[in-house]
Amino acid sequence: MVRDYGLTKLGHQAAPDRKLETFPSRSRPGSLTVQLHCTEFTCRCPVTGQPDWAQIDIEYVPDQSVVESKSLKLYLETYRDEGIFHEHLAQVVLDDFVAAARPLSCTVTVCFNVRGGIAITAVVSYRREA
Repeated sequence: MVRDYGLTKLGHQAAPDRKLETFPSRSRPGSLTVQLHCTEFTCRCPVTGQPDWAQIDIEYVPDQSVVESKSLKLYLETYRDEGIFHEHLAQVVLDDFVAAARPLSCTVTVCFNVRGGIAITAVVSYRREA
């Protein structure tokens, strides 16, 4: 049986954009932890324009909504040619994720490959206040 969840990307041709889609969670709020791993993220240095590669991990505890993974993939693709500092990226992704899914908690970890002899990992977290 096919259900209509109002999703516009999953099962359709879709272009990258910054809209994260969600569907209703069937789990009791707080009982499920979802881990998302993107091992092939790319963006650009905002000063030099040089490419940067990273792994992005998102771990969250849903309340009422779960983020649909294809929309996350398309969301992350929008950064491919954008210049953004690593630390800013972590915060922007967290803010967008929280706005879309309204989770009970969420942690975004961006782990960038070594460039210039330094690897940068930025971790930012959100926890809904009771």
